[in-house]
Amino acid sequence: MQELALLAVAAVLIIVAVSYLAPKLSVAAPVLLVLVGMGCSQLPGALRVFVEPELILVVVLPPILYAAAVNVPVVDFRRNLKTIGALSVLLVAVSAFGTGLLIWWLLPDIGFAAALALGAVISPPDAVAATSIGKRLGLPPRLVTILEGEGLVNDATALVLMRTAIAAIATTVSFGSALGDFAFAVAVGIAIGAVVGVVSVWVRSKIQSQPVLTTAISFVVPFLAFIPTEELHASGVIAVVTAGLITGHQSARRFAAHDRISERTNWRTIQLLLENGVFLLMGFELTSVVSDVADEGLSRTLALGLLVTAALVVLRVAFVVPLIALLRHQQKRADRLSGRMESWVDSFTARGPRPGEEERFDRAARALQRRQADINFYASEGLGWRGGAVLAWSGMRGVVTLAAAQSLPTDVPHRAELILVAFTVAIVTLVVQGGSLPLVIRWLGIRGNDEEHERREYARLAGELMTATQALLESPSLVRDNGKPFDDEVLDKARKRSLVMSEVIDKMAGERDPDSPLHQQRELQRLMMEAQQNALLDARAGGTYGSHTLERAQIFIDSASTRFTG
Repeated sequence: MQELALLAVAAVLIIVAVSYLAPKLSVAAPVLLVLVGMGCSQLPGALRVFVEPELILVVVLPPILYAAAVNVPVVDFRRNLKTIGALSVLLVAVSAFGTGLLIWWLLPDIGFAAALALGAVISPPDAVAATSIGKRLGLPPRLVTILEGEGLVNDATALVLMRTAIAAIATTVSFGSALGDFAFAVAVGIAIGAVVGVVSVWVRSKIQSQPVLTTAISFVVPFLAFIPTEELHASGVIAVVTAGLITGHQSARRFAAHDRISERTNWRTIQLLLENGVFLLMGFELTSVVSDVADEGLSRTLALGLLVTAALVVLRVAFVVPLIALLRHQQKRADRLSGRMESWVDSFTARGPRPGEEERFDRAARALQRRQADINFYASEGLGWRGGAVLAWSGMRGVVTLAAAQSLPTDVPHRAELILVAFTVAIVTLVVQGGSLPLVIRWLGIRGNDEEHERREYARLAGELMTATQALLESPSLVRDNGKPFDDEVLDKARKRSLVMSEVIDKMAGERDPDSPLHQQRELQRLMMEAQQNALLDARAGGTYGSHTLERAQIFIDSASTRFTG
């Protein structure tokens, strides 16, 4: 037991070290972790580690998916839903059947159902490496959203396909029943995930004065969504993703600021450790997976793994080409509609509501404005062929491939070889595609949104926020919680602070000179906070003040540091 505990501590330290060094080396952390895991497994006296696949699928996968889903903007996910659906459902099915047929042709004695099960195992890409590289190198936000969305949903398709294929090994399964099972899995998963998401947000909003309790509930939400859904033989993956999207979307309205900050920090930490831990484990387990294959079949199995990997790359490229063509057509169509949509919104707004229909008019106006924003998004955020090349090359495999491969039935012929094929696909795609993706992005010269455009957009949004603040301060209906009006002196100070804040935001949107007064002011504020922190440490060491007083002062300094320097 102590050896396992020591191994876990070493794994965390390795993950932290690699995650820190990977950006400096311009390599995705998952790629390095796989290589480090392979190296650690060759050390003298290294333990042979085997983790039950159910442990990864039930304990590790739900929090990983939830951590990713809770940080994906629902608006961006909705706008790219068709593209995400095409990649995570159609492409996974095409990849599973295509590679399944290839494996069955090369190993006919395993049967088509077992070959299809392995095809489903290796079909879903893991977006972790691609998105970490893309965000660091400044890929367009829409491309990053598509990769994240694909990584969230494609696991559900793959696991349902694998489950159906494994069932077909023992009995006959028709296409209609398989399609019905998939529809049932998705529908029930969405329903349970939505209920868990809405209820958990409501409960946490009622006890948000106790952040420890809300954090504890947050930790069990993915399992509350996953386990009951799986017990009903539906898609726990879809349930977790749905719950995460709802939680992330409603957090801005229902949670306090400190809850949102702790939510982001906690789940990013969990995501870092679990995701990267799986990649480290993948490299570490490779030695034992190889040793399970007979020497005479090792080279044949590795060759099969390389051949299947090449087939997956070809299938993904062949699928992405028409997909990008459709997206370009969508962009041209949105470009034609944008002018007309703007005139429709203006004329509708100018007409105004009929008497007694104000609420209905507001709903219709918001719907039109949302539709206009969608059209403007499609017109300005199109994906070209260079973006399509990155999308086609972002086919790295990861968590699900590792766990699902080892969950294949023990009586499947050539099971050890099939598991090694899956590991080969995962490691080759991670090392080759993940390792070369930064070079591909730089060679294609892809850049994200124009910085000047983002600054103007930020300034415009900040102006709307400041306008809302000024309107509140000038409103005659502004009263305190007890119904009494605020003192004029308090209101005057608030108006002055609001004007100063507005000026600061304008400067932040326009100034980038490190020697500008704004940057000097922020630097000075940081030094002031550091001076206060050092004084607090001296006071703590002196033992003059009580612990509760010191804790209150620490919370104040942390809050001020976040506000001024965050």
